[in-house]
Amino acid sequence: MTFFCLKGWGRAPRRPKFRPPNPRCQCRSPRLACHPASVTSPARSTTPAGPHPHAAGLTVTLPIIFPLLVHLRRDLALRPAGMRLHADVLDQMEGEGEEGAAMASSVLSPPLMGAAAAAATAPRLVVGYALTKKKVKSFLQPKLLQLARKNGITFVSIDESLPLSEQGPFDVILHKITSKEWQQVLEDYHEEHPEVTVLDPPNAIEHLNNRQSMLEEVADLNLSNLYGEVCTPRQLVITKDPSSIPTAVSMAGLTWPLVAKPLVVDGTSKGHELYLAYDEASLSMLHPPLVLQEFINHGGILFKVYIIGETVKVVRRFSLPDVNAYDLLNNVGVYRLPRVSCAAASADDAELDPLIAELPPRPLLEKLGRELRSRLGLRLFNVDMIRELGTKDRYYIIDINYFPGFGKMPGYEIMFTDFLLSLAQSKYKKYLSGT
Repeated sequence: MTFFCLKGWGRAPRRPKFRPPNPRCQCRSPRLACHPASVTSPARSTTPAGPHPHAAGLTVTLPIIFPLLVHLRRDLALRPAGMRLHADVLDQMEGEGEEGAAMASSVLSPPLMGAAAAAATAPRLVVGYALTKKKVKSFLQPKLLQLARKNGITFVSIDESLPLSEQGPFDVILHKITSKEWQQVLEDYHEEHPEVTVLDPPNAIEHLNNRQSMLEEVADLNLSNLYGEVCTPRQLVITKDPSSIPTAVSMAGLTWPLVAKPLVVDGTSKGHELYLAYDEASLSMLHPPLVLQEFINHGGILFKVYIIGETVKVVRRFSLPDVNAYDLLNNVGVYRLPRVSCAAASADDAELDPLIAELPPRPLLEKLGRELRSRLGLRLFNVDMIRELGTKDRYYIIDINYFPGFGKMPGYEIMFTDFLLSLAQSKYKKYLSGT
């Protein structure tokens, strides 16, 4: 009978017994007798193929091991392709670095085995998205999809007409649908599937759909350090009766001119309409509910601070021009302003006064990002921030937007892919800790 050596198979090898050397073995080992398979014979080559059998730790007969291999192959091949088994984690996944991060996401979906392996490979991270057609076009650009695919991330569209529980399975749900029905569906789904990461919680997003609650979250921030201070402009909320606006403004002591914005951010272009009012008489022309903010001269430069997870990036944009004393004396009425995010071009390459164009200090932005993430409970948003003209370190937050136009930000595909991979890494660490 022919014997074969399989190192490391089954239980630990028994300590070999001493045997006299086999006279027909070329190695002439004084300790162990060679396996018959390594003994020279007229029908075989005198040079053994592969390592010598003495290097093997355990010998198992082929009739015993072959049924085990067949059973293992059949068991793996019959596994459903969509099944996710957290027990399929390999010991190598405990490695750190880029390889460890990539392996961490594989805990979410095991590779296919058997005949189907040549046709498909299970994705390591499945991101379901519920976005408007406009948002899909601007966000899911080819450069993002390509980079995500290289890192084992697959984006899958969610059909809102079907029960969410019948779709998936998902590791992450990315959404920007404002309807109450969808929010309820998502909340119910998350209660049943707490292991799925929802970006972001509907109740946290709701605070940004109202400009009163939006800035109330940061009104008492009073963020200041050696690099500057961040605050919000004074504002007044008008909910009804346009004729009462002049009196309310006078009592609040707001400084002219005033920027008028809709109170509710409903995801439409109307929710971003801006008006500039120069006098009290014209205020009655506005239609509540709305928010009146003091206009702060800022050199015509706006800083858009994008926050994706723990990453913060800032870009310059051209903004509204300053209003001087001459403008205040010679302008009356209410003027509709262009939407800054649509009309403004990038100001990164423009020749600007360094005192105006200098980006906010990185330590200040990082501290701001941490504070806002904690207060808002969000991980995907941006902040519109201005620097008061004539100052070097006084900044104002004038707007906060959930899931903004990341596609306009240079290198957004890298930031977002890294963010999704960090979510996979976080899930893997929780899995290891048993939480």
